[in-house]
Amino acid sequence: MITLKILVVDDEPLARLRLRGLVEAITEPHCEVVAEAATGSQAAAWLRDHGCDLVLLDVQMPGVDGLDFADSLAQRAAAGHGVPLIVFVTAHAMHALRAFELDAIDYLTKPVRRERLQAALARVAQRLAERAAAQALLPPDTPAAPEADFITITDRGRLKRVPVSEVLYFKAELKYVTLRTASESHVMDGALSDLEQRHGERFLRIHRNALVARWAVRELERHAPTNFGELDDGASADSGDSWAVRIVHVDEWLAVSRRQVAAVREALAGNRG
Repeated sequence: MITLKILVVDDEPLARLRLRGLVEAITEPHCEVVAEAATGSQAAAWLRDHGCDLVLLDVQMPGVDGLDFADSLAQRAAAGHGVPLIVFVTAHAMHALRAFELDAIDYLTKPVRRERLQAALARVAQRLAERAAAQALLPPDTPAAPEADFITITDRGRLKRVPVSEVLYFKAELKYVTLRTASESHVMDGALSDLEQRHGERFLRIHRNALVARWAVRELERHAPTNFGELDDGASADSGDSWAVRIVHVDEWLAVSRRQVAAVREALAGNRG
């Protein structure tokens, strides 16, 4: 069983005590409060010598506040350093938008209910599991992507950032693009051509309507064109010359245009190596 290691940061001792008690009462996911800090500066000093998976972070504190501290972690992530995930725990709802811009997993307002905290911790555990699964499928010498390498989307009225390393594919449908991870699908604005230009080294164009993460391609097969609806390159339903790839984790098949079959074969050969 994986244990989430948590740093609690709040300037009020009673708030830290209550949060520790809530964490210890949660059995799934299994969590452990490994340290506490009263300020952002104390938290930063602790993290220089220790590691954790998650920071439960207050916003308004003396000196370096929670938002400044989270911003410093985001800058470290952008430089390629591993940093813990963040869940804000605060009495003030006004900072939620800024918190999600800083890639917070969740934003909890005090007094925190145990059920609400448990849901946030479950999302943290899911994010860590997806990140580990994606990294495990990459070649051994591939460095982990910085956490700041992300796609920003709007999810039920709030901003959310999805690490590019967790994306299985992008698929254009009508005026929107579907972003698929192992556990979720998100609809976003944008164009595949822009995504390909920004992240083309990690993704493979398999069709005019789809970009697939190179590590996520697991199988290439001939399929009847009618299985996949839209045909490409002038193929007809009775041509018998239709291809598709199987995507890891979700066990989905996506159509491959004939002109991209060779590139997909090359990507598969690289994955095996």
